[in-house]
Amino acid sequence: MERIFHYTITKTQEGITIYDFLRSLGYSRSLLLHLKRTPQGILRNGQNTFGSVLLQEGDCLDIRLVENISSQNIPPTPMELKILYEDEDILVLNKPADTPIHPSMGNYENTLANGVAHYYQSQGISFVYRCINRLDRDTTGALILAKHAYSAALLSAAMQRREIHRTYLALVQGLCPEYGVIDAPIARKDASVIEREVNLRTGAPALTRYECLAFHQGLSLVQLRLETGRTHQIRVHMKYLGYPLLGDYLYNPDYSRIGRVSLHSYQLDFCHPITDKPLCLTAPVPKDFLQAWE
Repeated sequence: MERIFHYTITKTQEGITIYDFLRSLGYSRSLLLHLKRTPQGILRNGQNTFGSVLLQEGDCLDIRLVENISSQNIPPTPMELKILYEDEDILVLNKPADTPIHPSMGNYENTLANGVAHYYQSQGISFVYRCINRLDRDTTGALILAKHAYSAALLSAAMQRREIHRTYLALVQGLCPEYGVIDAPIARKDASVIEREVNLRTGAPALTRYECLAFHQGLSLVQLRLETGRTHQIRVHMKYLGYPLLGDYLYNPDYSRIGRVSLHSYQLDFCHPITDKPLCLTAPVPKDFLQAWE
């Protein structure tokens, strides 16, 4: 993978070092070190230069980002990928159910990472797997991958600033209130490796906004927006509220209408990390989710 960025220095940017200029654009320390080691990684007016050089108005700065090594320990596996958006910097997928996002014990070749590795290997392109918003194994929907270290750094920073807005759909038991905010800290449950709970004493801050869109045959269709990103946040918060998600093997194992947790990452709203163009990407609702609602 090779990506080249061009910058023209303005009057207000004059007099700072190249490294300070790049840091202001979100280049991390490790990325700057990588550029330093890359042949022609940093060019000023077409010439090799040093990061300590002071910039002048009108300077043309070319940044050459090269990544030739793919992620280790991710064997490529042929897999149908549902691509919602792709360009030189990001890849947004519609993740299916029963698909972990990265390899782990017992899941070495059946993950989304394996499918992405095969997708790029088949094109002869090196690719480091960088997942920005994480989804549980059975949660479906929109998922962002960064295609290089710079877009990853910018997207991760945007996520920390809560500038990537995530909208989910869920099917919950009971007639959910019309709308509301759940502000309840979440912690790991005692004696459990994966289960979480609301714990007012030891939990980390967690905030979820919800709106009930419809009610049908004992189920509410709920739209949710995450303000924080705690593990199992929606699942734990909705159970705490008294309206657990249908098909949730940990918090409400009712499989009468669907064989998995009824949670779908429906929409992502964010600004493109490089162009700053607003993006609104929607993942079609999967068939089993629709059937459970019928």
